[in-house]
Amino acid sequence: MNIKLRLIVMNFMQFFIWGAWLLTIGAYWFQNKQWSGSQFGAIFSTMGISAIFMPALTGIIADRFVNAEKLYGIMHILGACTLFILPLVNNPTTFFWVILLNMFFYMPTLSLSITVAYSALKSSDIDIVKEYPPIRIWGTIGFIAALWTVSITHNETSTNQFYIASVVALALGIYSFTLPKCPPLYNKTNNKSFADSLGLNAFTLFKTPKFAIFFAFSLLLGAALQLTNAYGDTYIHDFKNVAEYKDLIAVRYPAIIMSISQISETLFILAIPFFLRKFGIKYVMLFSMLAWVLRFGLFAFGDPAGGLWMIVLSCIVYGMAFDFFNISGSLFIETQISPEIRGSAQGLFMMMVNGFGALFGSFTSGVIIDKFFTMANHSKNWQGIWLTFAGYALVIAIIFPFIFRYKHSPALKPVINVE
Repeated sequence: MNIKLRLIVMNFMQFFIWGAWLLTIGAYWFQNKQWSGSQFGAIFSTMGISAIFMPALTGIIADRFVNAEKLYGIMHILGACTLFILPLVNNPTTFFWVILLNMFFYMPTLSLSITVAYSALKSSDIDIVKEYPPIRIWGTIGFIAALWTVSITHNETSTNQFYIASVVALALGIYSFTLPKCPPLYNKTNNKSFADSLGLNAFTLFKTPKFAIFFAFSLLLGAALQLTNAYGDTYIHDFKNVAEYKDLIAVRYPAIIMSISQISETLFILAIPFFLRKFGIKYVMLFSMLAWVLRFGLFAFGDPAGGLWMIVLSCIVYGMAFDFFNISGSLFIETQISPEIRGSAQGLFMMMVNGFGALFGSFTSGVIIDKFFTMANHSKNWQGIWLTFAGYALVIAIIFPFIFRYKHSPALKPVINVE
């Protein structure tokens, strides 16, 4: 099978697993179980908790001890087991621990999939900045396919979403062992320091101001990503409580409406090579921040009837908000560090985005929503929620250009070699 096609299949299944439940677990939680917002914030925080150390840990293992594609497969098989158990849980505390275990297995696969893909493409002398984005599109298509599958089968509030994800995770885990070999590259024969022997040398990137600031803002944008993942679907679901909206298509199939965000991703992914070479990572990240402001602001004033265009436009803007930060960030790291620490560096980026960022966004948003925007009858002031989130993104966008000092060169070449 052609190497690009093999990576396309990997990306499709990678994000199908997540798409089957990530945006709809909020509807399952609030519409089905009626558990609290603070408890739900804890559930979404499991992504952050696991991503704080698991991607970095597995990155170190992949750099030094085990082929990345094999480690990737093991993680997905274990994740499939926990997803299969999840529907059997009937209290929020146990649910937290089971989903946390699942996240321990799933979160590392996000960075491992990038490591495997970049390694395979480089081995075939393929330009990753040019060729990886069209491959990564199929991950987004997989996410969309999962959303549509769950929505059309009316499983947005059902336990079946976890069973669907489990089956695909098992299939990907098995398939992973057929992927191109991605052996450890770190030279273990030279004399290294104790920190190097533990695989902690990637953390010395924080000594470089450019990377330290990049990782700090990655954390802040990671929080914004979790806000939209956690509350977007259930926000539209809540319109069913308003008589004039309850029978509208958007309210009956909110996951399909939300999937417009992922459809938009496919277009913005293709634009990444041009924007990175034309403007550089600094302005690409700034565009992402401004897109988050629009994402949340349009949600604040939209509705499923006359204001549906604002919800749809918000979903379109999401493509820029997500891609120009998440995918461009991974490409930036790959082109700026030596290959010996590729897994560790990608794991570090994932730790800041989906680790500390997700943890910060999940806990803070849960507390704020419960304290300031939840009514006595348990309904939510969604306009206030989205405007608060928009204000958060705007503050970040204003500060960022003055702090992140980076001189863009159209030719992205490795410049950091951490020894």
